[in-house]
Amino acid sequence: MVNFRTEFKNFLWLVFASVLFLLLVPVVVWGQEQPLDIIITEGVEGAIPVAVVPFESSAAGDPPQIISDIIEADLARSGRFETVPREDFLGQPTTFNEVRFKDWRLLKVDAVVVGKVSAAGGGQYDVQFELVDVFEGRQMTGWRYRVDGGKMRKVAHQIADIIYKQLTGIDGAFDTRIAYVTVQKTASGGANYLLQVADSDGYGPSTALTSSQPILSPAWSPDGSRLAYVSFEGRKPKIFVQNVADGRRVKLADYSGINSAPAWSPDGSRIAMTLSKDGNPEIYVADSSGGNLRRLTKHGAIDTEPAWSPDGQTIVFTSGRSGNAQIYRMNAGGGGVSRVTFDGKYNARASFSPDGNQLVMITQRGRGYQVGLLDMRTNATKVLSDSRLDESPSFAPNGAMIIFGTQSGGRGVLAAVSSDGRASQILKFQEGAVREPAWSPFNRKL
Repeated sequence: MVNFRTEFKNFLWLVFASVLFLLLVPVVVWGQEQPLDIIITEGVEGAIPVAVVPFESSAAGDPPQIISDIIEADLARSGRFETVPREDFLGQPTTFNEVRFKDWRLLKVDAVVVGKVSAAGGGQYDVQFELVDVFEGRQMTGWRYRVDGGKMRKVAHQIADIIYKQLTGIDGAFDTRIAYVTVQKTASGGANYLLQVADSDGYGPSTALTSSQPILSPAWSPDGSRLAYVSFEGRKPKIFVQNVADGRRVKLADYSGINSAPAWSPDGSRIAMTLSKDGNPEIYVADSSGGNLRRLTKHGAIDTEPAWSPDGQTIVFTSGRSGNAQIYRMNAGGGGVSRVTFDGKYNARASFSPDGNQLVMITQRGRGYQVGLLDMRTNATKVLSDSRLDESPSFAPNGAMIIFGTQSGGRGVLAAVSSDGRASQILKFQEGAVREPAWSPFNRKL
């Protein structure tokens, strides 16, 4: 008789090794302005038609960023909007009073975005925009900003968030960030692993950590100020917590054996993780500084990949205690373990939607590993992707989109799919392989 415990351990390590192999694909560090191509592979049928008119600029010289282009790109990549080609425009208004409603009604446009950018001195700009309802002939909303030139892209994302909220009723998540891992080939033939942070559209990438050893499982703190991750520095897995702004970090876990899969509690005070310090991989929880370590599970099977519910009362995790990898849940203090997934050969790497009603996970249904979404109210699972080697799904903070790692053209890329499965896109960095994405919480500050 085959010993499942041994077989499941071997399987997990094979998956782990395959991820490391994928990370070894050579990468070149990209520039700030054109880091990736966003390929919309499927949009929502009946998407809202919107026109984003180029903003008028009275500044001497071009502003640091083209605000209207960024807004238009954000709305288009959400999959919920159909942006009207600018060559079809019958006019270029810059204020509500200049909008000729009959022109836009001919184009069957629901809403028009107009605005202006002007220099305010001292490297600052005044930015104003208005969102106009074409069929009702009214201004839906309008805002004015004064910002440093270096924050022009950020204010464009915030404007896109306002428009998204106004037209869909859902908070926008364009003014957020993503963390991910990539690899840079060295002159000697080795590799440097980079933990990167960028805007949600991939622009403005910065490197939080460079290492000659693998980096895995980045996880954002609830306030977006810190990242927890696994680093194999010294050829041994350790968990670190790092301040994103200044790079300061502390070592959270460096026990014998496995230290992996950090996950923040919703209030940021605790981190759940997987440790094998007592022999078998189990779920533990500690203060965010590493103190008050407490073991939550005790079972002969492997327990790993914890994730907290939004209310902090429940932790889901991956376990082999049923004979193959499935999702279980327990009380956040331990105990009350019950199985969650029953459909599919393999279900792992689960995390909650922001409203706590769904779980996103990696599932196997006979043809590889895809992103699946489990409705906790009906216990029904929907497969959202159609590729064969997906990993690390992560919800946007508004719950509307899910980012994950996958394969395209023989290399690792990031992809995103709407939580209803109707819109999808590939985020293809111009050079190299990218893995292990994590979507940040909301960021409301300028």
